[in-house]
Amino acid sequence: MRISDEDFETAIEEALSSVPPRFHRVLDNIGIAMDDEPNERELAGMDDECGELLGLYEGIPLPQRTNEYGGVMPDVITIFKGPHERVCDTHEELVMQIRKTVMHEIGHYFGFDDDYLHAHGY
Repeated sequence: MRISDEDFETAIEEALSSVPPRFHRVLDNIGIAMDDEPNERELAGMDDECGELLGLYEGIPLPQRTNEYGGVMPDVITIFKGPHERVCDTHEELVMQIRKTVMHEIGHYFGFDDDYLHAHGY
């Protein structure tokens, strides 16, 4: 399944807009990026059951931030286009997987590990 960069970005934005307001309000010092493919460094820590790295959260999860947290570079969530295209067969499936990936990576921001997120459908 192929998707244009613009449609991929729109799907990410739509996923972000579906984050409940009470969670959206506490998203602080975090950026969302898209990239075509993960690089070797990003793949090195991969533990994904579908065999593709769909997204990556890099930063300090909210529960680990202390009073000394400040003046640091923003956390980054990267959503990878190529892996999404390879694991999805339809446009609808692709948009749903992008949403699931965005929510999964936001879950890491809130301190949830992969086991917890997979157990809850993310």
